[in-house]
Amino acid sequence: MVQNNVKRMLRKVLYVVLAILFLIICIGGCIFIWNSLSSNGKAVVDINKQKIAVITKSTTSQFWKSVFSGANAASTEYNLGITFEGPDNEEDYEKQNELINKAVKNGVDAIVFSAVDYNASADAINYAVSQGLKVVVIDSDVNSDRVSCRISTDNYLAGKKAGEKVLESTERAIYVGIVNFDKNSANGQEREQGFRDAVEEDSRVTIIDSRNVLSTSEDAKNETKWMVRQHPQINVIVTFNEWTSLGVGYAIEEENLADETMVIAFDSNIVSVEMLEKGVVDALLVQNPYAMGYLGVECAYKLINNQSPKQTRIDTSTQLITRDNMFDEECQRILFPFD
Repeated sequence: MVQNNVKRMLRKVLYVVLAILFLIICIGGCIFIWNSLSSNGKAVVDINKQKIAVITKSTTSQFWKSVFSGANAASTEYNLGITFEGPDNEEDYEKQNELINKAVKNGVDAIVFSAVDYNASADAINYAVSQGLKVVVIDSDVNSDRVSCRISTDNYLAGKKAGEKVLESTERAIYVGIVNFDKNSANGQEREQGFRDAVEEDSRVTIIDSRNVLSTSEDAKNETKWMVRQHPQINVIVTFNEWTSLGVGYAIEEENLADETMVIAFDSNIVSVEMLEKGVVDALLVQNPYAMGYLGVECAYKLINNQSPKQTRIDTSTQLITRDNMFDEECQRILFPFD
């Protein structure tokens, strides 16, 4: 009997101890939540962190996801608060301008920016600088002399590389179709100009058609199909970003033209790499978006801490990848980056 009473007493003590521990945890959790919220219920931003807004052409493609990975790595290293935003499509410069003005209103210290339209966001960027923000451009330029640093592929040189690859063709006559994205986007136009300059002096080359399309795989596919049906003599197609590369590849597959058409494309994701391996695409010019994101945020950090960048223009380079070298270790790291 005595033993049973002792056991009951011990159980009661144990329940009381557990209840006290539970109460302590609940109170601690409430205090944590209260301290994490402002009086109106919104999360409190760490005001001790400098803030950078990364505003890109969009956020959905593998290219921009890699940019964000690099930007995020730099923000962690330098203890920064960053936001990463862009429009739903790569033609919406009005949304970009809204995001620039929002960044100014929110009191960020710097903007890392990739322009949909070279001219259309110039006023918004100039306004941001007039309000004390530092601006770093990555990937695609904006028409402003108030940008502190520009970090991107040398787009003209990348276009020349595409042209030089085309000239390796053994065809006696090279009939070229060009599928480019928004004509107001600086990087696409620079790539096309580099390509044209590389091939213009070779008498074998005739540029049959050049089209600017929406930066979507569907629009690029439809325009490419129209082009090859209207100009069946085309035996080379060159295209200049991730979405248009996919669209051209889909069109060539669906029209059964892979064996007779050389395709030189830009950027990479799992689908375009598969197209390269199958022979639908003959070469990919692959950029380094991770470096653009990382260096863009790093440069912004230095600027807002009164450290002048060593260079005001930084080339993040491109690599020409074909079926011959795609399994080389260096190319594998480029095609399949790990964060």
